[in-house]
Amino acid sequence: MKKRIVSLILAVVLSLSVTACSDKADGVKYADAKNKSESQQQKTDDQKPVERTSVLEEFLKTYDEAEATYELDGGYVMMSKSTNAGAAYMEATEGFYFDPGVEFPMIEWNTEEYKYLKENSWMSVKTSPFSTFAADVDTASYANVRRMLTRSQTVPADAVRLEEMINYFHYDYAQPKTGEPFSVTTEMAPCPWNENSKLLMVGLAAKDLDMSEVPNSNLVFLIDVSGSMEGEDRLGLVQRSFKLLCEELRPGDRVSIVTYANGDKVVLEGASGDEKAKICDAIEDLFASGGTNGGKGIQSAYQIAEKYFIEGGNNRVILATDGDLNIGITDEGSLTRLIQEEAKSGVFLSVLGFGWGNISDSRMEALADNGNGNYSYIDSIAEARKVLIEEMGGTLFTVAKDVKLQVEFNPNLVKGYRLIGYENRTMAAEDFADDTKDGGEIGAGHQVTALYEVALKDSKQEIPEVESRYGNQEETNSALTDEYLTVNVRYKEPDGDVSKLLVYPVTKAEYHEQMSDNLSWAAGVAQAGMLLKKSEYAGTSDMKSVIARMEKTAGANEDEYKKEFLYLYSKAQID
Repeated sequence: MKKRIVSLILAVVLSLSVTACSDKADGVKYADAKNKSESQQQKTDDQKPVERTSVLEEFLKTYDEAEATYELDGGYVMMSKSTNAGAAYMEATEGFYFDPGVEFPMIEWNTEEYKYLKENSWMSVKTSPFSTFAADVDTASYANVRRMLTRSQTVPADAVRLEEMINYFHYDYAQPKTGEPFSVTTEMAPCPWNENSKLLMVGLAAKDLDMSEVPNSNLVFLIDVSGSMEGEDRLGLVQRSFKLLCEELRPGDRVSIVTYANGDKVVLEGASGDEKAKICDAIEDLFASGGTNGGKGIQSAYQIAEKYFIEGGNNRVILATDGDLNIGITDEGSLTRLIQEEAKSGVFLSVLGFGWGNISDSRMEALADNGNGNYSYIDSIAEARKVLIEEMGGTLFTVAKDVKLQVEFNPNLVKGYRLIGYENRTMAAEDFADDTKDGGEIGAGHQVTALYEVALKDSKQEIPEVESRYGNQEETNSALTDEYLTVNVRYKEPDGDVSKLLVYPVTKAEYHEQMSDNLSWAAGVAQAGMLLKKSEYAGTSDMKSVIARMEKTAGANEDEYKKEFLYLYSKAQID
């Protein structure tokens, strides 16, 4: 029999409300071709749906292209796995026709990728007096988790990165002193979820952005237009986001646009910032189709960024993607090495994640970390406005690179500590002073907040220790009886190669019995994240009491992002 697809059948499907799922659906209903005489039988309310599980599982196993067809009982299913969209087409041949009365089970999938990170454990000050990590100002995890909670989805534990949740919010830190790129604020108080420990906050704040002092920008919009980006919450949101940014461009800025799917394409090159209509038209004309050759697009974007490089300016590639690469360089290791090599050009990288169901979170984070940049997840136009407009300085203008923090604990006063989050940013103690080891980047107006659980010398907290044949390491700094610890910070100028050192001792004067609003809010976000992760370190935390405490902090009812947090997490079913 000659196989053909008849558009009339689709009209029947729609008219009878048997829906071919849009790209926003979680799955797809399959329809079957049945014998005409069977379909005329009376359907009863208790009739069970026809089972096609084995056939559908086989379909998913063999499926590898952006679109594919699969024979099913004399009919055909056309499916786009990358966009969660599909439609059923039946043979229009004698003896067969479409039966809208048969129900088929919804098939759901989720190919999102998150890297497993073992939570930081308690460390003994006797054997590990130094805690070292690279500064991280990514906020993608918070927005991504918000998207899942809003959709009443289960949140994978590995999607929750505590430092990114904490750093999503703004804290009341002092501005930097003259000549310093950022200020450092420290505070310690009783830990709200562990009676045997104290909670330490370390906060860095970069100078707020003054647009009159900002150098011109050379920006390359690198946009994924593969088939997986089809949809208003994907490419549609990308287009609206970049058009927002275009409104902030100045005449001295330069903008280029590179797209990639099966291959790469230079859509616009070296346009002036005052050519807003031209830039926006180029963005508006984009459409999604084909595979995903991100490696080729990355190479082209950096080549153009170098071609229009502005000495002393802000040279940056802004990548918008779901990270779902399937052509060319696709593995995280090879992509990381590619970005590390390209980063030597002095061009920074910002990664904006879009979409759901197939996002490769770990790959996008790795790209940003190795490209001297930041990673944000855009789940709405409001988040795009926050990242690209409200926090433009932090997102686009770097004031310090390779920023590293090293906290040295005094063994005379502290017996143990636990860094909350930053599992994928920890470093060896000796890497702190090694300028060849990469740190994090801080932009204008950016803040970096880190929390530690700290067990003082008289604490009942059990701290794992390593027995030594030759005895414990000799305690040092015995004369510094007033210092709990010292916060050391290393950073480089945006165009520098040699790091500078800042030192901030934390004394007993920094300890208070009551948490400040800053610390109380950060602690609450950390607790919410630990409950989501079902962390073994969540202690006595429960969401109801956490929300009650956070509602009393300053700005909780005025700050729109804090109000959103309180509403969302008070409604979420988190034990």
